[in-house]
Amino acid sequence: MKNLKTHAPMTLNDKFIAWLQLTRFDKPVGTELLLHPTLWALFLAYAGQKSLPSIQHIVIFALGAILMRAAGCAINDFADRKVDGQVKRTNTRPLADGRLSPKTAVLTFVGLSLLAACLLFFLPKAVFYWSLGAVSLAFIYPFMKRFTNMPQLVLAAAFGWAIPMAFVAVQGAPDVWTWVLFFAYMCWTVAYDTEYAMCDRDDDLKIGVKSTAILFGRYDVKITMALNLIFTLLMVVSFWHYFKVMPKWLCVLTFVPVLMMFFRQYQLIADRERLACFTAFRENVWVGRYILAMTVVLCVIYFR
Repeated sequence: MKNLKTHAPMTLNDKFIAWLQLTRFDKPVGTELLLHPTLWALFLAYAGQKSLPSIQHIVIFALGAILMRAAGCAINDFADRKVDGQVKRTNTRPLADGRLSPKTAVLTFVGLSLLAACLLFFLPKAVFYWSLGAVSLAFIYPFMKRFTNMPQLVLAAAFGWAIPMAFVAVQGAPDVWTWVLFFAYMCWTVAYDTEYAMCDRDDDLKIGVKSTAILFGRYDVKITMALNLIFTLLMVVSFWHYFKVMPKWLCVLTFVPVLMMFFRQYQLIADRERLACFTAFRENVWVGRYILAMTVVLCVIYFR
């Protein structure tokens, strides 16, 4: 089935807008979902050293997250170029409707990945070796939905790989708390990307694309909420560790708003309505913003 549409000759401005859509620079929610945990990790890694991050590290890791998210979107659209036109939510993407070529998507992925790689010159050599995992995961994720029912797990690993990279940059090697934070983030990512996949479940079943929304079946809502609860618990434990002088009750109280946001998401996805599930996915950006804000505030209070 051909899904390409016929377009009038495109102006340079039209092509630029299409490229922004390819890289999702016009939709910053996904960028924030990668950026916030990257910065949590950086601040907490420095908290382990009882200090605040350098401005240089903040800028490097922020730019790296932004560039790699855009690169991942480009290679995702390349992988999905033949199926996006058959999905309601994605049939206007620039590769699906023919505004951009597959070659443009590949070149964009390579170009943005190389730009992100340039940032590694300002970090310890060990971070370079860890970065190879990030690029590999970003490249293979879009293809996983053809081979596994849990592509969201690969996405979570790809997005979360910045966490061990941050710890390596700060303390030379990851420790057990690095992986506690990494596993927590993976739980949250699988949860919010399952909400995202619930939007497309009907279309995905027709075209044979796999997802956790399909795998979890009638237990999708319960499993998503369970993952969010595990995430919250692990984040509380992490804060106990990094902010030892903070009263335990206050640490728990810090995450009550997160539980409230997750309850709001439960209300949205309970009926599995497409637009409500998409709204629930988007609202995760407030979870990320809140935890980042609290992490920064506590680091400033205790380690300035």
